[in-house]
Amino acid sequence: MKLLFISLGCDKNLVDSEYMIGMLTSHGIELTDDETEADIIIVNSCCFIGDAKEESINTILEMAEQKKTGCCKSLIVTGCLAQRYQEEVKKEIPEVDAILGTNSYDSIWEALESTLKNQFYENFNTLSGLPKHNARRVVTTGGHFAYLKIAEGCNKNCTYCVIPSVRGRYRSVPMEELVQSAEELAANGVKELILVAQETTLYGVDLYGRKCLHELLDRLNEIPGLFWIRIMYCYPEEIYEELIDSIIKDKKVCHYLDMPIQHCNDTILKRMGRKTNKKELVERITNLRKRIPDITLRTTLICGFPGETGEQHEELMQFVNDMEFDRLGAFSYSAEEGTPAAEMPDQVEEDQKKEWQAEIMELEEEVIFDKNESMKGQILYAFIEGEVADENNTYVGRTYRDAPNVDGYIFINTDEELMTGDIVKVKVTGAYEYDLIGTIVK
Repeated sequence: MKLLFISLGCDKNLVDSEYMIGMLTSHGIELTDDETEADIIIVNSCCFIGDAKEESINTILEMAEQKKTGCCKSLIVTGCLAQRYQEEVKKEIPEVDAILGTNSYDSIWEALESTLKNQFYENFNTLSGLPKHNARRVVTTGGHFAYLKIAEGCNKNCTYCVIPSVRGRYRSVPMEELVQSAEELAANGVKELILVAQETTLYGVDLYGRKCLHELLDRLNEIPGLFWIRIMYCYPEEIYEELIDSIIKDKKVCHYLDMPIQHCNDTILKRMGRKTNKKELVERITNLRKRIPDITLRTTLICGFPGETGEQHEELMQFVNDMEFDRLGAFSYSAEEGTPAAEMPDQVEEDQKKEWQAEIMELEEEVIFDKNESMKGQILYAFIEGEVADENNTYVGRTYRDAPNVDGYIFINTDEELMTGDIVKVKVTGAYEYDLIGTIVK
């Protein structure tokens, strides 16, 4: 039987998808990217913000039509939207044969067996503990890099966020399991390991009574075959000195930190339920750049949070200009039903949100373009991602400053024949907007 698997949303969701694919292919299921020949279609859904929710719903509806007109025998919906809107999916889309919640994806084979017997299946385990994996994960990112999800859930309860209600409280994966998974990934050719969780900086507090991310980095740094270890989703208030120490001393750890701050105004931060203020954010950023001078800092911001004023937006603009983040994503606030922020007064008009978001990104473009110009002459390692179509001898790569799918690239012209996943040393010779240009050096 052939399976079309559609994974939507974040990289954390992708890890769940890869485990499900591993479980199914271990039973002889074949993968296909052609929906017209798929006997089984699985949609791993997302509902983090309005746009993600809309994409998930539209995808499920499209696959439901495919089931009615094609050869599909089983349509299964998993993930965050399934967890949050299980009754609505069941009622409004009768073509769906099984629904699995966020903590139930280890039941995917049982779900498929039931649907093939024309039995509707649903499983919504309590949002505690962690799913058990009884098959090797199938990496779908090309093989040279992979995500390692080190924890599930979140305890922060930001007023705009649905994640605690659909993923549960913070649950760390035991360190031995993570090290074993990383060793298996490295043995199968993975060279870059990207640590993800809703919040990576709290890793270990629930299992070991203390923050242990630095200890995990020390263990992962010893694994043969790994070249880079990248850390995503570090909440600024939880960054601690031992973690910075390990980033400095563990040579495989990229000098790159993704640190979502969402805003800088103290009143907005408090309304968001965030645990930092502007003064503390400046101190964290200053300390990181002092201790790790070549660090690349990435952040995310929310524009148009309820009650935000033009003056507060201008304060955020000035903060972005002063802090000069190396990477930044700005998003319009999305009111999610069931969250405290959705019920707050003074909701900002959609056009205003988009205008502020565009202004932030326009300013950040100037910051990044200037920083890229300053990179000229530097020598960096780059991961080759592939060859540029219709360009002779031009390859696209990523430096330590670039996480996959969210940051920029470096374009390399060479007469050498390179393969995806190769690691080369390059000299930066130019910059073009978000990207760099370089040549190989020996």
